[in-house]
Amino acid sequence: MPKQNARKLRIKREIINHLGIVFASVFFAIGYSWFLLPYNMAPGGVGGISQILHMLFGLPNGVGMIIINIPLFLVSFIFIGKSFGSKSIYGMLVSAAMTDLLSFPMLHKIGLVKDLAVHTYMVGDRVVYAMLPPEEIFLSAIAGSVMLGLGLGLIFRFRGSTGGTDIPVALIKQKANISIGTGYYIVETGIILAVSLFLHDPKLLIWGYINLFVTTKITDLASEGLPYVKGVYIISNNSDDIRGVIFDKLNRGVTILKGMSGFHQREINVLFCVLNRRQVPMLTDLVKEIDPDAFMVLTDVYDVMGYGFKSRNINLQDSGN
Repeated sequence: MPKQNARKLRIKREIINHLGIVFASVFFAIGYSWFLLPYNMAPGGVGGISQILHMLFGLPNGVGMIIINIPLFLVSFIFIGKSFGSKSIYGMLVSAAMTDLLSFPMLHKIGLVKDLAVHTYMVGDRVVYAMLPPEEIFLSAIAGSVMLGLGLGLIFRFRGSTGGTDIPVALIKQKANISIGTGYYIVETGIILAVSLFLHDPKLLIWGYINLFVTTKITDLASEGLPYVKGVYIISNNSDDIRGVIFDKLNRGVTILKGMSGFHQREINVLFCVLNRRQVPMLTDLVKEIDPDAFMVLTDVYDVMGYGFKSRNINLQDSGN
């Protein structure tokens, strides 16, 4: 594929990804601002910690998310050595800004919500602004978790990240040599527990775990579907070039299978690669740049043992940077 066309395709893809992150952040913000944060039901993460900052200092939740993420990124640079891609920082800033921008008081201030009283409720001695009243808190929990999971999944799909607990989880994995899943469980449990203790409300512990479960499932479905690992078969006349970029850009192994085309009855190379779901869109882009006519088959892989799959790895870098 000519370099000029590849460059145009890359620029077009980057524009779509950046706009896609903005679009996804709308769902992320609605889940938090309209349903979860008003009732202190964030499913862990920086959203959970931002609730504490809001209660202590009155900071807007989005501002709190940015403040929390700044030291987390610094910690990652110092101790983990990860070079976070520009879309990771961009995704974090956009999603946090949207959380404040789409809150009901802000929508009322800019004129998009005419009557703020419709969304104003009393919870104990607090005034909250939410889509649903306190007596429908279960529906708020489900709706908020679905919207949040959808937003997160789409942000991942557009190569972005919201930072947050990915960073301490990666640090725990590196220092304690435990799995990513266990790391997430430890970090999210700590945050949910801290929020419930700080706010003196044990019910928030239950809500937090319910929200965490729903959000995680929807995030998986929205980003690339289940299961976590995918197998990819690639048939192309440029198999050597594709094999090279899989090694260089995705750090994954490739098996070359010898086959024969059914129509021309000539020998062909079939590439087989196993990778995590978040790398599938990256692989698709890389293959299309080399050979737009390449034939790809994506399959579910339910269990993998071997190099690179003993535990789940987090990769928040931009491909091709």
